[in-house]
Amino acid sequence: MAGAKHESDPRKYGQRPSDRGVEGNKYLETKRLTRKLLRKLDTRILPVFVLLVLCSFLDRTNVGNAKVYNMDKELGLSSLQYQQGLAAFYPLYIAAEIPSNLVLKKITPRIWIALMTFLWGLFCLCLGFVHNFDQFISLRALLGLAEGGLFPGMVLYLSTIYTRSELALRIGVLYTSTSLSSGFGGLLARAMGAIGDRGGLTAWRWIFVIEGLFTMVCAVFTYFMLPNTLGTASFLTQEERDLGIARQVGIEHGTGNGEGHERFSWAEVRRALLYPLTWMTAYAYFGLLSAIYSIGVFLPTIILGLGYTANEAQLMTVPPYATAACTTLAVAFISDRLKVRGLVMLCTMPIAIIGYAVIANIDNGYPKVKYGMTIMMAAGIYSSVPPVLAWLSNNSAGHYKRATAAALQLAIANCGGILSVFLYPDVDGPSFHRGHTIVLGLLVSGWFFILANVLICMRINKNKTQGKYDQYTGRGDDREPSFKLVL
Repeated sequence: MAGAKHESDPRKYGQRPSDRGVEGNKYLETKRLTRKLLRKLDTRILPVFVLLVLCSFLDRTNVGNAKVYNMDKELGLSSLQYQQGLAAFYPLYIAAEIPSNLVLKKITPRIWIALMTFLWGLFCLCLGFVHNFDQFISLRALLGLAEGGLFPGMVLYLSTIYTRSELALRIGVLYTSTSLSSGFGGLLARAMGAIGDRGGLTAWRWIFVIEGLFTMVCAVFTYFMLPNTLGTASFLTQEERDLGIARQVGIEHGTGNGEGHERFSWAEVRRALLYPLTWMTAYAYFGLLSAIYSIGVFLPTIILGLGYTANEAQLMTVPPYATAACTTLAVAFISDRLKVRGLVMLCTMPIAIIGYAVIANIDNGYPKVKYGMTIMMAAGIYSSVPPVLAWLSNNSAGHYKRATAAALQLAIANCGGILSVFLYPDVDGPSFHRGHTIVLGLLVSGWFFILANVLICMRINKNKTQGKYDQYTGRGDDREPSFKLVL
């Protein structure tokens, strides 16, 4: 998927010449063309993915909006059954991530991603017609199965479109859209709730039906807008396609030399499973996601402790997430500009660690301090996500190893969503000391895993320089001596 063989010489693009004249003019022209290429890619591909992320988070979280309109009472769900319905989404969601990434190239991205989107939209729509617990929990499980491949597929796809030093910012854009979708979902549910009981359907059923139909329309839009590869992107000129392929293909650009025609191999899957970088970054991301899922649980409690009404509390949830969105984009930009990942995380994760350390041990009589800590926590956690996702993709080549590693990282990390459900029971509120302490421990240990990962990458690069990887010359993957790991 990274691109087929091509006549373009990757070395002729993007190198600053040592002299002026003809070579200098070529460099300036290539630089201008690169800006034009990135502008086209950003305005064509990223909006599609942002839209899919919006649909994904709307369709997985709209159960909470439907409950406001008495879904649980109409279906006769107990509190336990409602929680089981929420949890049913995750097992198949996690199980689908690796298989989905492995078939992405074979089926092609535009077909596979559009098909996944259409199916989860259909399952969401069907939730509007359920009448009992069994139907509810079954469709929630199928919804998770259909959505499971989306985010790992997007990360894998973007790694074949953008260079290693451009990936974190694009992932950052996608991740900040998740927080925007939370606010948009509430507004949309409120608007659809105003429909009331019409056409034989109660208000909560219209939420699933309309959002499901919207997602299915977006699936068709995705099929027509998303190119499979740079070489088949019809919205690019031939010169732009040549440049895009030259920038992307080859060991010196972070992808395998033969990825365009690479065949599936279980050996590549095993390489990803045995790759230390996979497990260390996955554990760190697991801690980050546990923290991300947990913030939404205790933030309203802290805000209500400040003396705000329920309606005012909804508005007060905005500053932590808005700060996190701005910080995430800034850190992703810096990470790309400096071409480092782990080193950036060693600076951002302590921000969240300090926040959790304070909030876990401060008295409930200081709600303003606690609220300030949630802003620090959100900023530190969210801003660490794009570097950790880009890092593993940056350091994995060829295609099937990167596909497996990226999906496995997300599968392990998403277990943090299941863990967070049990970390913050209502009986522990409003201090939630136990939950905060556990998440704090996950983040601290994750920081040390990131440090170890940086040191391992440095060691591997040093060994390659010293010729200890020369036996892998010609393999065309990340074992090549010329393939330098990103720190």
